[in-house]
Amino acid sequence: MLPEGTAIAADTAATSSITGKILVALLFAAAIGAFFFFDLKIYLSLDVLKANRDNLLVFTQDHYVSAVALFILVYILQTSFSLPGATIMTLAGGFLFGSLWGPLYVNIGATTGATLAFLAARYLFHQWVERKFGDRLSPIQEGFTKNAFSYLLTLRLIPFFPFFLVNLLSGLTRVKVSTYVVATAVGIIPGSIVYAFAGRQLGTINALSELVSPRLLLAFSLLGLLMLIPVIYRKFTETPTPQS
Repeated sequence: MLPEGTAIAADTAATSSITGKILVALLFAAAIGAFFFFDLKIYLSLDVLKANRDNLLVFTQDHYVSAVALFILVYILQTSFSLPGATIMTLAGGFLFGSLWGPLYVNIGATTGATLAFLAARYLFHQWVERKFGDRLSPIQEGFTKNAFSYLLTLRLIPFFPFFLVNLLSGLTRVKVSTYVVATAVGIIPGSIVYAFAGRQLGTINALSELVSPRLLLAFSLLGLLMLIPVIYRKFTETPTPQS
């Protein structure tokens, strides 16, 4: 039996944890609700970007540091709250900051936002998932943790896996935060470069569908699958542990 003081402290900690989770959940719900209630997605469209290209360029040239900070902040918010508009933001990054600095600023914003979404999912749901499905998920968790970098790199490179879904589901695994951050930062480099470069030709783009060709999707998919080669190699070369 726990001493009375220890029990009270445990109850207080549990209450604080529940309160914190409720506040975080409400924050995410409020942000997502406000985005759609005020129809803010209309500002994250190709037409709006093209219509305001001159004004955006002038602002960036006159207030470069502020423009960079604002761009990264908006990208972090968009990614952390799993809101639509990542493609437009990446195009804008290339258009405003160029094919070199644009992908860098995109990477900082996207990686930071993805990490916040990952941490929120882990904070809100990880313990519940472990309690509810821990026994059944244990082999999957173990395999994912052992090969987390390769798995995450593959998920980031293959465009068929929604970015926000990978953020949230990764938070339910036991992958280390450092591994998640590095794999995310590396994995989004190719896409960031491609879309940022396309942003430099903003005037010639009439629809986002023009940016995604079957060859490009196939190239990203093959690149992602290549990341699984070390996992497959280890799988077939591991020596089974002899039974005593």
